[in-house]
Amino acid sequence: MPQPAPPRVWVLASPHTGDNRQLMALANGLDWPHEVKQLSYRWHEGLVRLAGRPTLSALDARSRRSIVAPYPDLIIAAGRPTEAVAMWIRRHGNPAVKIVFVGTPWTPLERFDLVIATPQYRMPSRTNVLHNALPLHDVEPQKLAKEAKAWSARLAHLPRPLTAVLVGGSSGPYVFSPRAATRLGQQASRIAQQDGGALLISTSARTSPDVTDALFAAITVPHHAYRYAANSGENPFFAYLAQADRIIVTADSVSMISEATATGKPVLLFDIEEGRRAMRAEERQYVSDTNLPKLPWRGADLSSTAFRLAMRMGPPRWSRDLRIIHRSITKAGQASWIDDPQPSRTPLPRQDLEHAVDRIRHLMEPVMR
Repeated sequence: MPQPAPPRVWVLASPHTGDNRQLMALANGLDWPHEVKQLSYRWHEGLVRLAGRPTLSALDARSRRSIVAPYPDLIIAAGRPTEAVAMWIRRHGNPAVKIVFVGTPWTPLERFDLVIATPQYRMPSRTNVLHNALPLHDVEPQKLAKEAKAWSARLAHLPRPLTAVLVGGSSGPYVFSPRAATRLGQQASRIAQQDGGALLISTSARTSPDVTDALFAAITVPHHAYRYAANSGENPFFAYLAQADRIIVTADSVSMISEATATGKPVLLFDIEEGRRAMRAEERQYVSDTNLPKLPWRGADLSSTAFRLAMRMGPPRWSRDLRIIHRSITKAGQASWIDDPQPSRTPLPRQDLEHAVDRIRHLMEPVMR
């Protein structure tokens, strides 16, 4: 019997790098041909999002020209700006298109065929919501081995053991300041110095220039550093994961936490805040893993204060509470805090990606008959 043709798949890229890593892991896991739509938005995108209308009006001219027939059978999207585009395609392009959203959407959940969520969003239990433990990723032994080989000569001069330092940035209620970056550099240097090793330091798209400068200035041990730049070509991130004997990751980045814990190596979380605003400030007050004490309402700046107030007063799924993830992985022994290191256990199996792929394949069965 002839095999059915695979569905036409569009990936609506998010403005956020972490989202796009999840999208590509999912698209590659499906193993269907797919087209990635890199979209740019006009100034009023936020107003369009608030209106909740299916429209392309927030796209710039180049992006609008890319949304043309033949329209897809399946849309995989992340990032709230993509929601209006996906819904426009369903209304004006292909009414039968299946829409899969990764993360927490602004649009009502019933408008999606599948939403793939992680615990920090506190999404409700619905038939069209898949609850995963951590964000999707493509950290596989074969990929790590390939990247380790590609970078081995450039890292061979560094003394062992190697400690990778994966750096995020300000996130919602938490501010990553140059002071925190200095503290990270000093702590990472002490850890490497204790066993005569070196550091592998990678910033990311959310790392601000002043944080990067402060971090690099605080390093006092042999190291190899990568200053993130979009479309910079060679990026040693996966080589760092492969070569490292332990990994320090800033606790603001759930995507990098997911990638780090997938290696099975010791993972240390770095808290980017201090005092009452710290991610661990309420650790002894936990009622349960998902019922946490409210964050202090005042943040380190206006933006983080607004986010904290929104977390207190808005619907849970419009916010995110990273403490839920921290609590889960430290209890499971997948990571520990940098000032309280504990032995890590084996990596979590890649069941989250497998479950997501299975759900989407089941969703698309009627289309492929």
